[in-house]
Amino acid sequence: MGEDFGGDLDAPRVVILSEPLLGLSMDLSRNETVVWEALKDAAAAISVRCDHWAIACNTLNWFAPRISKLGLPGEFVSFQSVLSDWIAASGLTRLGLLGAAPVTEMGVWSAYRALADLVEVETPADAEALHSLIHDVKRLGSSDPTLGWRFKALVETMRAETLLLACTELPLIADIQTAKRLVDVTDLVAVELARRSLPRWNAINKGLEAAHSSGATGKAMALWENAHG
Repeated sequence: MGEDFGGDLDAPRVVILSEPLLGLSMDLSRNETVVWEALKDAAAAISVRCDHWAIACNTLNWFAPRISKLGLPGEFVSFQSVLSDWIAASGLTRLGLLGAAPVTEMGVWSAYRALADLVEVETPADAEALHSLIHDVKRLGSSDPTLGWRFKALVETMRAETLLLACTELPLIADIQTAKRLVDVTDLVAVELARRSLPRWNAINKGLEAAHSSGATGKAMALWENAHG
């Protein structure tokens, strides 16, 4: 909103729901059923509270087609759709993909298995080392001193100049010195969610201004309550 942002009342309403069981998605081939049941419950709970919502996990977006078929309220914004639009706008033809093993294997369990239809995709030569690194970010915390140099070593083995951080743990340790361009897919989705929230929010603010100007305080309060659910 730039200079039009006036503080708390101009911010969008944000809802975050965290479900620990979804951590089993690190091995979807063994945990598909239990992960899907937990994800359905989480999606049903959060979708009724938001106009636009996302599953903030590159691995879990493997379920995006199933989620879309649930017909839940609000607009589900998948990681795949945002990334496809970003690639089209960027004009890139080659990307490196860094993420958990199910993602980088580009096989049946990868949410990004169709990425190769859009660009040339490079995956890490040592996918096991990357998967282990991601586990250690979860286990040790991002401040552990061993994580940065391990991540840098993996990044420097990649030939692609632009690397997608297709895992929510990797941006936590991405403050490394490298000539590579590191793109956080979660950040792209967050920006898209914010962008989609602005048209409705701007319309509500215009209604508030008009109501205040005319002295219709009751209408202004109704608009405010609508904006805040």
